[in-house]
Amino acid sequence: MRTAAGERAEGRAGGRPGGSAPDTVTGDPDERVYRQEDDYDRGMSPYDPSAYPPFAVTVDLVVLTVRRHALCALVVRRGEPPFQGRWALPGGFVRADEDLGAAAARELAEETGLCVHDPGDPTPAPGAGAHLEQLATYGDPKRDPRMRVVSVAHLALAPDLPAPRPGGDANSVRWAPVEELLSPEAGFGDESPAPLAFDHARILADGVERARSKIEYSSLATAFCPPEFTVGELRRVYEAVWGVALDPRNFHRKVTGTPGFLVPAGGTTTRQGGRPAQLFRAGGATLLNPPMLRPEV
Repeated sequence: MRTAAGERAEGRAGGRPGGSAPDTVTGDPDERVYRQEDDYDRGMSPYDPSAYPPFAVTVDLVVLTVRRHALCALVVRRGEPPFQGRWALPGGFVRADEDLGAAAARELAEETGLCVHDPGDPTPAPGAGAHLEQLATYGDPKRDPRMRVVSVAHLALAPDLPAPRPGGDANSVRWAPVEELLSPEAGFGDESPAPLAFDHARILADGVERARSKIEYSSLATAFCPPEFTVGELRRVYEAVWGVALDPRNFHRKVTGTPGFLVPAGGTTTRQGGRPAQLFRAGGATLLNPPMLRPEV
């Protein structure tokens, strides 16, 4: 005869007479640990890496800055096949022991000598003043003739970037207006028109659109400015990125009236000529309310 006390004792022992171990894991389900051996116990086949085709992962970099009032991107001339002699975005393969952000920073330094830092890094490298963020992933099976390659593109923005230097598999490097690079007849000087290598024209276009969109609702435009800047200099950033002319008075009213966007730096400058202009720094706001809406063109 089973008593209530006996049933409770069996329950505490896992539901088996004699107090044997329970069939299921006890405790909070969220704290249970997965073991691959459990799959084997259930008759499932072990994971076989050779059953899947190998592929490589690269990082490609859309590096933007404003030069001579024009939005420019960094491009390198490829020194090796494929697309030898063609202009391309800087980038390269991700190593087995590094994450994507580290690979993006390393490739930029190796191929161009430029240095950027993630804005989340509390201790950026001295002199580094660029914004770096992941842009998108590109995985067309035929995007690279060498093998299946998936690229994780990153977007970098910075003011007054140093003169780039070639390195890695690049034999020359330069800044070029994005309008020229995205033109169907892209080319420099007496060069024959040729599109960017791989699918880099698409990646560049996506990076430019990301920048144009984000400066509407975020303070990202200040990443193109020096630590202290005037409203006029900030306006020229918006004009260069959006490719439109903005009314100076309306722009001044909007940016100075948006909470947390700009804070006075406590000084003035005449570097743009004319009367002294007040200097500002980027405020603490990351999202702009109300947003800076892009004019329709």
